[in-house]
Amino acid sequence: MILTERQKEIIDIVKKYQPITGKEIGERLYLTRSALRTDFSILTRMKILESKPKIGYSYIEKKDSEKVKDIMGPSITVDTNLSVYETILNIFSKDVGTIFITEQDSLVGVVSRKDLLKIAIGRTDIEKIPINIIMTRMPNIIYAEENETILESVKKLIKHQIDSLPVVRIEEKGGKKIYHTVGRLTKTNITKLFMETLSKN
Repeated sequence: MILTERQKEIIDIVKKYQPITGKEIGERLYLTRSALRTDFSILTRMKILESKPKIGYSYIEKKDSEKVKDIMGPSITVDTNLSVYETILNIFSKDVGTIFITEQDSLVGVVSRKDLLKIAIGRTDIEKIPINIIMTRMPNIIYAEENETILESVKKLIKHQIDSLPVVRIEEKGGKKIYHTVGRLTKTNITKLFMETLSKN
């Protein structure tokens, strides 16, 4: 959501003089409180400002609501010992564009519909080929961590031109990193967040 210049001015005033009443903000902008009612409504709905009766407006510092873990979807994984054919069944039955491959509860690979299509049309016996033959492996997997900001993850989606990211929680065991898959972040998650933000205005 792009803020207007007046809304930006309101935020700057609140940051400097908080808590401050709507009337006092209006006086600083040479406007009435009623003229600013729409701006106050937008800024409070976007959770940029909060309003308390008899106290006034305060600025809301950025919190965990902007973390990946708050908007991610469920993790969809298959085991590394599945065949390409079984993986195709999984990816279509779960209606996802990408499926994550795990081994002993750790992310080890990623396969997209495009990867599966390529091998399926290659006249190979896909029932006998294990999925780990064609999957993208670590360290070439682009992933997000659950406490990463949404902005950081969106930049990864755009930079690498991919539709989704596995969301992981990294654990060290015996000098080895274990990537526990705890969710998935998709373009659909981002679009829903964008629509929710717009609908509040």
